[in-house]
Amino acid sequence: MRGRDDHRPPRAEVLWDRYRSRLPERLQELAGPVEGDVDLPLHIVWSGRTSYSLDRLKSRMTLYRTVLAEGQSADLVALLHHRLLAEQWPVLRRLISSCIREVWEDAFPELLRTAPADTTAA
Repeated sequence: MRGRDDHRPPRAEVLWDRYRSRLPERLQELAGPVEGDVDLPLHIVWSGRTSYSLDRLKSRMTLYRTVLAEGQSADLVALLHHRLLAEQWPVLRRLISSCIREVWEDAFPELLRTAPADTTAA
């Protein structure tokens, strides 16, 4: 299934395909931890902060943002949790690139149903 714009420039098409190929079949396959600390491997975050607390909202948002952008298929399944992703999607969707957002919302329209009517407050 193609996304909202079937006439993407070549670079956008490459990114779309790259992010699409990493997706699980179902959101429920995302079975990562829901609490505690998570240390990201070097292939996801190669400099700076590598450890994140799922118990702190800003830290969890940064972790999810980083894994969505840099993680491979196995990383998504092992590091993200479907419930946490859905709960924070209304804010998280504004922190990630439009390409990543479109890929995930195209594949999992249920993420859009988690957004409150007013998402202006972060």
